[in-house]
Amino acid sequence: MSLKDILYRRSIRKYTAEPVAEPDMEDLLRAAMAAPSAGNAQPWHFVILTERRLLDAIADFHPYAGMTREAPAAILVCADPSLEKYPGYWVQDLSAAVENLLLAAQSKDLGAVWVGIYPTEERVRKVRELLAIPEPIIPFALVPFGHPAEKKPPSERYNPERVHRNGWKG
Repeated sequence: MSLKDILYRRSIRKYTAEPVAEPDMEDLLRAAMAAPSAGNAQPWHFVILTERRLLDAIADFHPYAGMTREAPAAILVCADPSLEKYPGYWVQDLSAAVENLLLAAQSKDLGAVWVGIYPTEERVRKVRELLAIPEPIIPFALVPFGHPAEKKPPSERYNPERVHRNGWKG
């Protein structure tokens, strides 16, 4: 992984039909599980989705998940609050896991995108129903991925006006 991988990581929503190799999917999960978490609690579970009917069903109810109709795979990142050492930090923990997953996809020349599930209750409920996710597990984010059918230039988002040193100085 390099700085270039980070700067070139973009949200990819178009994929070829080529399947993603199992070792690549395992690498994405290894990267996600390498994320830091409060107290090293690792309050996460992951659901791999490769069945077309499930990927299509998500696009039927999630207004921003249309790309799942093309994606050969997706990983649902779920929270298990019972594993937390410090209650309430699971959102940061899972966000770090999702970012690691996205960066790992970029490093393997795969395209991926972060699709939010939590905190929208209707999305949480529908994903839970579709995939038989038990309570108290919380569907947090879906990451559709595959071989990209689009290429985007790196995004230059550095803004020195948003950088403050030794306090907030105008």
